[in-house]
Amino acid sequence: MNFDSKHLRQVLGAFPTGVTVVTTMDANGNAFGVTANSFSSVSLDPPLILWSQANTSSSHAAFRDADRFVVNIMADDQIPIANQFAKSGVDKFAGVKISAGIDGLPVIDGSAAHLQCRKVAAYPGGDHTIFIGMIEHMERSTRNPLAFGQGRYMVTFAHDLGGHVSQDTQPANLSAMQAVRLASAALPEICEEIGQRTVGIAVWGNHGPTLVRWEPSKNPVSPNLQTGVVVNLTQSATGLAFTAFMKTDQVRRSVDEELAIRRTSGSLDMAELESRLADVRQHGLARSVGKAPSDRHQITVNAFSAPVFDANGDMAIALSTTCPADRLDPAWDGEVPRALLRAAKRLSTMLGAKSA
Repeated sequence: MNFDSKHLRQVLGAFPTGVTVVTTMDANGNAFGVTANSFSSVSLDPPLILWSQANTSSSHAAFRDADRFVVNIMADDQIPIANQFAKSGVDKFAGVKISAGIDGLPVIDGSAAHLQCRKVAAYPGGDHTIFIGMIEHMERSTRNPLAFGQGRYMVTFAHDLGGHVSQDTQPANLSAMQAVRLASAALPEICEEIGQRTVGIAVWGNHGPTLVRWEPSKNPVSPNLQTGVVVNLTQSATGLAFTAFMKTDQVRRSVDEELAIRRTSGSLDMAELESRLADVRQHGLARSVGKAPSDRHQITVNAFSAPVFDANGDMAIALSTTCPADRLDPAWDGEVPRALLRAAKRLSTMLGAKSA
């Protein structure tokens, strides 16, 4: 059966893998290395692993003829090294710190782990060769490993959230931290789901709703995206989400303070605010419809913000998207807000929220 190679690669990309750089030396002492995500464990007793290499690779002959190789498992800050060893026609070891392993083979410093192996077998595998190695020495660092899936690099973390966690064992700040971790890992996927529009995460900080992470997309809303920005509670989509869904005394006090300032400036319309909050609660997410260029982005933008709830039913973070008004339909039932709400509910479920 024939498969389209691009489609096959996309399907296989649904299975995330680790990222390794496999290194060796030829009989003349020349070092070789190649990036591979085909690494896998074979046996614990004896300790065997495998990886595969394309037969057309420029370093294939070196690995075919070598007696040993080293599997360097990349740490999550070693993307430049992984990219460097994935290229052809460059000095792959330039600028890379290495140490000498068994028989002087290059071991890449700073990796999440490495395994020094004696090659015990090689088998044909279609357009690849499968190498089997016996582990002779291995080391593990405390660094987090790099991952790859769906055509992009990914970060990894322990998903130990489980199901419902009681109020006594799940402080609000811990819920927010877990939510930020989950949402940060999911941002590239969410950005894709909402049509490559800028998406971000906001938490409740010392001074109110604070944007802590952005995924700018292929078409960022503007060059002026910043983290640490505190947004207002009664005008911005993110602020309205916290105002409508976060039920704490601190939020109420902050809303009262902001309303007092607006009363002084004569810009307060309580009826309008109550109407907006009623719409937010009815639709399950907040929106802001731009009427003029924003001070920050210098263009007119529309925005939506969806709450993410924890296992206690409390709002942990806001998931927000902002986009030039001509690229984001402000309709409540538009494709983008519906996709954003689905993503927020998915994250809430992962945090143990029962009603997500």
